Amino acid sequence: MPEAPRLILASLSASRKAMLAGAAVPFEATPSQVDEAALKVGFSGPPAALASTLALAKAQAVSSQQPDALVIGGDQLLVCGGKIYDKPRDLPEAATHLRTLSGQTHELVTAVCLVQGGAPVWTHVESAHLSMRRFSEDFLQAYLAAEAGEILHCVGAYRLEGPGAQLFTRVEGDYFTVLGLPLLALLGALRERGVLAA
Repeated sequence: MPEAPRLILASLSASRKAMLAGAAVPFEATPSQVDEAALKVGFSGPPAALASTLALAKAQAVSSQQPDALVIGGDQLLVCGGKIYDKPRDLPEAATHLRTLSGQTHELVTAVCLVQGGAPVWTHVESAHLSMRRFSEDFLQAYLAAEAGEILHCVGAYRLEGPGAQLFTRVEGDYFTVLGLPLLALLGALRERGVLAA
């Protein structure tokens, strides 16, 4: 049986790294250096297509430097009221995002792909729907103060695996997908390719 390829995560996302490590997947992590903003400009397709495009671009950027490796690319978009939200640039923008999402149900669209030798070999997209409760301004300010170091790395300005759980009344969808990586589908794809034991 041929030796399984080296596995690289095209991201330094703490959440994605923790999920893979927690599932005992052997991998390395390398940032992708992709200009996401440039890829988003003028994109007119649905959010799932945009998430897939971004995930593939990240994986292909790393694959071009590591052609023998199997590269995991991932991306997540938040959609509410027909608008796609990026990660907040600063705490005032995080507060604005959270005020907008308060009392609403939004969608997280999460894409993951595998690329080898620059070519996509597998792509998967999942969505989750999250209902955020209405909260007071006092709660919001305390939340922002407690999570200031973490939430600027997250679409929606929350971490469901942390104090952000207090923002929600309902979550429909896979927990790993909410965290930023459809892990169960990815593990299945890695088993199919002999990277993980079947």
